[in-house]
Amino acid sequence: MRLEHIVLHNLRRRKGRAIFLVVGLMIGVATVVTLLSLTDALGQRAQNELENFGANIVITPHSDELALNYGGIQLGGVNLIAKEIEQARLVNIDKIPNRRNVATIGPKVLGAVEVQGQRVMMMGVDPEAEFKLKRWWSIAGRPIKQGYELLVGDTVAKRLDLEMGDTLQVNDQDYTVVGLLAKTGSQDDQLLIAPLSIAQAALGKQGQVSMVEIAALCHDCPVDDMVNQLQQVLPGTEVQAVQQVVKTRMHALGQFRLFAWGVAVTVVIIGALLVFVTMMGAISERTREIGIFRAIGYRRRHILHLVLMEAAIVSALGGVLGYLTGVAATLTALPLLDGGKASWQWNPTLAVAAVVAAVIVGLLASLQPALRASRLEPSEALRAL
Repeated sequence: MRLEHIVLHNLRRRKGRAIFLVVGLMIGVATVVTLLSLTDALGQRAQNELENFGANIVITPHSDELALNYGGIQLGGVNLIAKEIEQARLVNIDKIPNRRNVATIGPKVLGAVEVQGQRVMMMGVDPEAEFKLKRWWSIAGRPIKQGYELLVGDTVAKRLDLEMGDTLQVNDQDYTVVGLLAKTGSQDDQLLIAPLSIAQAALGKQGQVSMVEIAALCHDCPVDDMVNQLQQVLPGTEVQAVQQVVKTRMHALGQFRLFAWGVAVTVVIIGALLVFVTMMGAISERTREIGIFRAIGYRRRHILHLVLMEAAIVSALGGVLGYLTGVAATLTALPLLDGGKASWQWNPTLAVAAVVAAVIVGLLASLQPALRASRLEPSEALRAL
C-alpha cells in the first residue's frame, strides 16, 4: 500500500481530529487574511484620496511679508504682491522626470479689488483645473467658465448681499454672479473667483500668476522628489509639499497595520501550538500502528513522510478555507469601517502566502512529533500494547 493511501485512509478514519485541525488553522489564517486585507484596502483608499483632497504641492514666489494672505501669498497693503511667477515658466513643469505623476496643475492669480466700497480678494483660476482640485466645493448655480463671470464665497456673498444672477461692478467692469460657494470654513469663503485671464486683466497682472497648486497622483508618488525637481525647473520660487491630512490618516493606518502584524504573529504561534499538541496526541494514539509499520519493514523516513504528509494535507486545506473565510470577512467588514468607499482587490500574493504559510506552520509544528514517531523501535511500540 502506498503511503498516500495510508495517509488518506487515516484522515478518513480520524475525521474528528482532522476537522479540529482544519478549523483551528482556518480561523488563524482567516484572522490574519482579514486584518491584512483590511489594512491594504484602507491604505489604498487613503492613498487614492490624495488627489481628491486637493493640491499636495504648492508653488509660491518668495515673500517675506505676513498679513492678508491666501495659501501663503501676501496680500496686505496697497502693494499686494511684490513678486509674481511668470505664467510662461509653468511649461517647465512638463520637463520634470516625474511629470507622469502630475494629475492637475492649477495656476492662480490673487489680488485685492474695490467692490461696493469694500476691499475684497479676487482669485483668478483655470476653471477646469480648479474644480478638479476643489472637489469638495458645493456650488449653488454653476461653476465659472469664461468671460466676466464670478463665483462668490459665502462670506463675501453675505456681506455684499449677493444672489445668483446679480451684476457686480469690479474696476468699472460688470461681472455676473453665476455661482455661490457654500461655506467651506476656509479662506475660500472670502473670495471673488473669476476665470484666470479675466482676473489677470482686472488686477493688472497679465501673464503672471501668484501661486500654483499641483495635485500629484498619490499611489507610490515620490512627492519629495517632485518638490526638488520643481524647485530646479522653477528657480526663484518656493515649492512645498502639503500632505497633512493624508499623512495623518496614513499614520493611523500604519499603526493599525503594526497591530495587524502583531495579531498575525500571535495567531501563527497559537496555530503552531495547536498543531503541535494535536499531532503529539495523535502519535501517542498511534503507537501500536507505527510499531506495526516498523515491524513490517517501513523505515524511519517512511514514518516521517507519513506524519508530515498528513500534516501538510490538513494544513493546506485549512489555509485555503482560511483564505476564503478571510476574504468573506473582509468584504463584510469594509462597508462598516469606511462607509463602503474602500474596495477589496484580489491579491494573489496574499492568497498564495496564506496557503503556503499554513502549510509551513503545520509542517514545522509537526516536525518534532514526526521525528518522535520515526524513532520508535518496533519492539518498544509493540511492548506498549
